[in-house]
Parts: sequence; C-alpha cells; structure tokens
Amino acid sequence: MRIPKHIAIIPDGNRRWANQNGFEKQTGYHYGLNPGLEVLKLAKDYGVEELTYYGFTTDNCKRPSIQVKAFRQACVDAVKLVMTEDVSLLVVGNTESDMFPDELLPYTRTRYTIGSGKTKVNFLVNYGWEWDLGDPNLVRKSRASICDSLQSNDVSRIDLVIRWGGRRRLSGLLPIQSVYADFFVLDEYWPEFTKEQFVSALSWYDKQDVTLGG
Repeated sequence: MRIPKHIAIIPDGNRRWANQNGFEKQTGYHYGLNPGLEVLKLAKDYGVEELTYYGFTTDNCKRPSIQVKAFRQACVDAVKLVMTEDVSLLVVGNTESDMFPDELLPYTRTRYTIGSGKTKVNFLVNYGWEWDLGDPNLVRKSRASICDSLQSNDVSRIDLVIRWGGRRRLSGLLPIQSVYADFFVLDEYWPEFTKEQFVSALSWYDKQDVTLGG
C-alpha cells in the first residue's frame, strides 16, 4: 500500500456528537481526546512521517465562551497525550492572542523532541489562514519566498486530509501545504473514531492518481 508521508486530521463533529448523545455541546471535545492518540499510534504503525491535527481556528473563538474554554483545554490535554509518544512536536498558531493557551507556548518556536522524535506532529491551535499567510503580497513571490514567509513554514506539503463529521470543506486548513492534498471525508463524528475508518482512508488514498499536476 502506498502510504502518504503527511496526513492532516480535521476532527469535526464533537458538538453534534455530544448533542445526539444527551450531553452539553462543550462536553464533546473531551471525548475527542483518545481518538487523537489512537490516530497517532496508527500513523506510526503504518509509517506516516508527519501528522497534523486541526485543533481550533481563530474563527472558532466566536463560539460561546463555555465552548471556547472547553476546546482550548482539550487542545492542551491533547498535546499532553501526544507527548507520551516518540514525536517531534510543533504547535502552530497566533500566540499573540489571548485565545492561545499559555501552556503550549514552549512548543511554538522550534520543534520539541520526545524520545526518538521520528514522527513529526503539528498541532494547529488558534490558527487562522490569514495570520499564516501574513504578507498580502505573498502571491507575487517565488515559491521559496512564500515558504519562508509562512508562519507554518516548518510544516511540509500535505498528501492526505481526513475529515470526520461529513463536512466537505477545508475550513482554512494550511492553504499552501494542502494545495495538492487528496481529501477523504467520513460521515461519522470524531468521537466515533475507529481504526477501520483510518485504514479505509489509507486504502482510498492508495487508489488515487497522484500526479501533483504533472
């Protein structure tokens, strides 16, 4: 099986899952923690070199304060879980905003290596695509200059995006890195994650004609 080098995860559907199961919406984020760790373990088992999690966006912060508090804490807890594995961790997001969790600041400037650090893990926290691109004249630059200008310049090109929750949109995910990514959507909500879902995404990717425009 041809395995993507870099997979991005959009863990959507936490609030809808909570609502369907009789919980308050903000509770859903807690139930999305273990799936995140399971994805990482599977990615390592299959030889995925880099994994990106879409934590929360600057636009998500417009939600009710109780939900904002819950997903901010969930991101902190998720990073702690990731750090129980051998990874090279980088947290990417607008650290100048009050919405960015202080606990994650040590992991934002350079990669933080745990153990062998063989698998790269990126966590997008308080991320916004406009913040990432920064320079309004970016499109006029060379490819090398564009990469240097990105806030996320240490994140490589994405091969496969997997989104849970049935929505068919990128929601601003790393617009430069995802330019040639294949996009696999699961109707199940993120807290309903199973190994079979991840494997089905890999099997689907294996059948795609990846030409990168060539």
